[in-house]
Amino acid sequence: MKIISILTGMLLLLCQISLGQTLDEKLLQGKISVDSVGVNGINILNLTNGKATQTNSSGEFFILAKANDILVFTAVNLKKYRKTISFSDFELGKMSIILEPKITELKEVIVNKNEINALSLGVVTRDPVKYSPAERRLRTAGDFKPIELLQLLGGSMPLDPLINKINGRTKRLKKLVILEKKENFIKLISELFSQEYFTVQLGIANDYVNGFKYFIVENENFLKVLESKNEERTSFFMVALAQEYKDILNNEN
Repeated sequence: MKIISILTGMLLLLCQISLGQTLDEKLLQGKISVDSVGVNGINILNLTNGKATQTNSSGEFFILAKANDILVFTAVNLKKYRKTISFSDFELGKMSIILEPKITELKEVIVNKNEINALSLGVVTRDPVKYSPAERRLRTAGDFKPIELLQLLGGSMPLDPLINKINGRTKRLKKLVILEKKENFIKLISELFSQEYFTVQLGIANDYVNGFKYFIVENENFLKVLESKNEERTSFFMVALAQEYKDILNNEN
C-alpha cells in the first residue's frame, strides 16, 4: 500500500513537471509574408501575456509566448489575423504566417471634361502655388528681412538668406524673376498677335516690333489686361500704346 502511494506521488510529480515545461514561455521566431514577400512594420500582439513586437524589413519577428497563446497580427494595409500557437509551433520554436492585403473598394468616379487635379480630387483645399524656375531659385536663396534678426535670440536664424543679401545674390535673383516675367509676357503677346498685326494694324516698322513689345510690358495697367487674355481689350490698349511708342521714336529721330 505504501509503495502504491509512493508511485502515485511520483507520477503526479512527473505530470506537474511535464505540464510546467509545456506551459513555460519561450522566445518564438516567426516570419510574415504577403504575396511571398516579407513585410516590414506589422504589429504582433500576444493577447495572453500582453507582449507586443513588430516585424523587421524581412518580415521576421520574435515574441515571448507559449502553447495556446493567441497572437493578433495587424497592419493598416493588411487584413487582421489571429493565430493560436499550437504545441507543434511551440516545440519547433518557429512559425510562418501568410497575411492577405486589405482591399479598399473605391466609390464610382465619373470622369467628365473638368480638369482632374489634386484640388478637384479633394487632396488639397486650394491650388498649390506654382513657381517659375527663377522664383524657385529665389526661394531657395531666401529673402532676408531685418525682423529676422530677432531669431538670433533663439539661435534659429538661417544664415543663407543673410549671406545672399550681403553678397548681392538675392538682388540679382530678384532681377532675374522680373526679367523672366517680362519674357513670359512677351511670349504671350507673340502668341496672341501675329507679326503682321504690329506692322499693318499698329503701323510699327518691322525692325521696331520687338522693341515695342518690351515697351508695353513695362506698363502695369496693360499687363493686368494682358493677363485676362481678352484679345479685344488687349488690342484696344495696344493701339494707344503704339501711338505713344511711335511718338517717342519720332522725337528721337
